[in-house]
Amino acid sequence: MKLELRDITKRFGPLVANDHISLTVEPGEIHCLLGENGAGKSTLMNVLYGLYTADEGEVLLDGEVQHFRGPGDAMAAGIGMVHQHFMLIPVFTVAENVMLGNEPTHGAGRLDIDAARAKVREIADRFGFHVDPDAVVEDLPVGVQQRIEIIKALSRDAKVLIFDEPTAVLTPQETDELMAIMRQLKASGAAIVFITHKLREVREVADRITVIRRGAVVGEATPDMSDAELAAMMVGRQVELTVRKDEPRHTDALLEVSDLEVTDARGAVLVDKVSFTVRGGEVLVVAGVQGNGQTELAEALLGLQANVSGSIRLDGTEIVGRSVRDILNLGVGFVPEDRNVDGLVGDFTVAENLMLDRLSGPPFVTGGMIRLGTRDDFAAKAVEEFDVRTQGIHEPVSRLSGGNQQKVVLARELSRDLRLLVACQPTRGVDVGSIEFIHKRIVETRDAGVPVVVVSTELDEAVGLGDRILVMYRGRVVGIVPSTTPRDVLGLMMAGVPAEEAAA
Repeated sequence: MKLELRDITKRFGPLVANDHISLTVEPGEIHCLLGENGAGKSTLMNVLYGLYTADEGEVLLDGEVQHFRGPGDAMAAGIGMVHQHFMLIPVFTVAENVMLGNEPTHGAGRLDIDAARAKVREIADRFGFHVDPDAVVEDLPVGVQQRIEIIKALSRDAKVLIFDEPTAVLTPQETDELMAIMRQLKASGAAIVFITHKLREVREVADRITVIRRGAVVGEATPDMSDAELAAMMVGRQVELTVRKDEPRHTDALLEVSDLEVTDARGAVLVDKVSFTVRGGEVLVVAGVQGNGQTELAEALLGLQANVSGSIRLDGTEIVGRSVRDILNLGVGFVPEDRNVDGLVGDFTVAENLMLDRLSGPPFVTGGMIRLGTRDDFAAKAVEEFDVRTQGIHEPVSRLSGGNQQKVVLARELSRDLRLLVACQPTRGVDVGSIEFIHKRIVETRDAGVPVVVVSTELDEAVGLGDRILVMYRGRVVGIVPSTTPRDVLGLMMAGVPAEEAAA
């Protein structure tokens, strides 16, 4: 099925999110929509999927103009969408999720769950997805949950598939698997729209590339263009794709972690006798495949884990056993790995989110009352300093793009008097322009003499940002090595091979 978008324009008040955008996607083609966060990519796809109505322009399928009143109409016409944030019911099975909104029935209107199971098996077998129809979604890894989203779309005979930032929550291994799935779908004749800002992925799978900046098409690119050329088209300027930093200048500040152990409520060991130190003026990156204890380690540093033993000392002060509030008051900044769940309150304004962990006293609270003028002045300066693209400090943070939401989190945490920064997946779901900015601010924090711990599953980020790299596997430290360690050695370490053997 051939897809055409002609002069699509979408406005939100004075904001023009899409400005006369046109593009064509042929059957059996992967057409990449490339642009930084807030460029208007997702808005355009929401118009295509019937979630928004365009103010101008039209959508055509095989030459026929479509009039979608909602996603149901788009799905009926053969359009499927795999959202960045999965639209799944965690406590339902795979089959139950797939049948939602399109429930097969038999007899006196009874649900035919066997038909749904058969549909899941048929699609899973066709594409080699290895998905159990009776598995409960909340028990499945993120990569498998994404396959369920794809199965949902295919179960409705989608001929046009939209992938909206599909790798934002995937590990590198899961990303490679998704690329292979997209090639399979392309070979089956599907027309695929791939929305992303990750240059490696674009060059790997795209047949054609349309670049959008600030709501308008700025040109078409080709997969053989360099990363620097693609980044410049996206951002409108030359972007530094490598992290620039001087040799670390150590200070007396010190984070000491000794024999740290974290267990879950059932007693399973998640972090197993981990020990390391981080000196002021250096970045230690905790690397590894997602799910090997990195998240629990970072949360233990903030007092967010309940079952912790061992020692965590910041400049000689023991942290284990203290409340989260006490630890924050010690000068610990924390960037969580999921900004939507742990970093922001979506319905709160930008200004309100910027003071979330400062509600216990000056400068924002006096006598139990929020000093609105002080808060708003601070917010205005932070928005300018961190280049947060928003319609104003009183705009709900949920309306911002992912990259700008992340900048709000960083602005809040880096504007404090820090003695330690812990940043988990600081650039997840963020475009190249924002990545450059975030890396620069982290390096500035390190150069100010603060110990920095970064948790990242991105190997490029670990090598570029870290002074040393701690690799975890199944909750244990495989080794702590310099950032100059070859990537193939780091890859072996992430698979559990000890550093000495990996380097041999």
